[in-house]
Amino acid sequence: MIVERIVVGPLQVNCFILACPQTLEAAVIDPGAEGERITAALQRLGATAKLVINTHGHFDHIGANHLLVEQTGAELLIHRGDLALLDKAEQHAALYGLSVSASAPPSRMLDGGETLTLGSLEVKVLATPGHSPGGISLYVDDHVFTGDALFAGSIGRTDLPGGDLDQLLTAIRDQLLVLPEDTLVHPGHGPDSSIGREKRSNPFL
Repeated sequence: MIVERIVVGPLQVNCFILACPQTLEAAVIDPGAEGERITAALQRLGATAKLVINTHGHFDHIGANHLLVEQTGAELLIHRGDLALLDKAEQHAALYGLSVSASAPPSRMLDGGETLTLGSLEVKVLATPGHSPGGISLYVDDHVFTGDALFAGSIGRTDLPGGDLDQLLTAIRDQLLVLPEDTLVHPGHGPDSSIGREKRSNPFL
């Protein structure tokens, strides 16, 4: 399995390219900004973007959606619970003195529980709301991409509109901490971790 991280934008979002090593079919997870760098990485890997997946709809995670969809023809996927955030990303960015390109419209809505296919890879969509109403994580083999639900030593903030601390803690407990302890955690910001490390040492859990 190919996993490449590209840190993008002023809020230092982890954008990930996930690709099947046999077919080089790829998903771009959270293209927050700097779409040209992301497409250059796809070209360097020889990968073809089939999916663009937003773990949630906050503006710092969706800024290069339009460019990626336009240049690659990939499907754009997001949980239906975050469609309103996606639609208002430009206004939300302006509140922080930042700008972001309007997103392309989603090709498909997710609800959690789906399995997405990339070549030989099966990617399970886990509903992990709480940081936002429609937050998701993506589990494949021994990797989980947690967006802004779970970080190394922390959890997502819940003081933004639509945030819910109890909901987030329940989602982390029921959807993430049940994964094998050696599962690598790839969060939306900051360094990687593992499920076992977070179970033992994350002060919020």
